[in-house]
Amino acid sequence: MTPVVGIIMGSKSDAETMELAARALEDFGVSYEMKVVSAHRTPDAMVEYARSARARGIKVIIAGAGGAAHLPGMVASMTTLPVIGLPIHTKALGGVDSLYSIVQMPAGIPVATVAIGNGRNAGLLAIRILSVFDQGLATKLDGFADDMKELVEQMNQEVERRYPAA
Repeated sequence: MTPVVGIIMGSKSDAETMELAARALEDFGVSYEMKVVSAHRTPDAMVEYARSARARGIKVIIAGAGGAAHLPGMVASMTTLPVIGLPIHTKALGGVDSLYSIVQMPAGIPVATVAIGNGRNAGLLAIRILSVFDQGLATKLDGFADDMKELVEQMNQEVERRYPAA
C-alpha cells in the first residue's frame, strides 16, 4: 500500500515519540512511511524528501524535531503539503525550545503544531486532515469521538459513585 502520511524525524532518538503517531495511523488503517531525515546532518536528503513527497503519494507530513527543531519548518518551506510539527522533549529545556522553534515560522510557511511529545495527537491531526476527502476516515473519527465520550461518561459515573453529592 502506498503511504499517504510521511513521518520524519531528525534523529533515531526521536523514534519513540514518532511511534505514537504511527500507532494512531495504524488504529485508523492509514498507511505511512517513517524515516530519519535530518535538517542539519542530511540537508540534501531533506530537500529531496520534501520535494518528492507529493509525487510519491504523501498527503500529510508529520515532522518531529528536538532542540533547534528546524525540520518541520524547512520541510514546509519546500512543499505545499500540510506539515504537522511535533516538538520532541529535550533534556536541556524539556522541549520548550523545540516548541518555540516550530511555532515561530515566518509568514507564508505554515506548520501545524501539537503539544510537546504528543505523537498521538500528531497522528490524529493527520487523520483529520485526510478525512476531509475520505468519508470512511470521517466515519471512523466519529466513532472515535463517540468512544471518548462514552469513556468520559464511565469515568464520571465512577467518580460520582465514589464521591456522591453531599
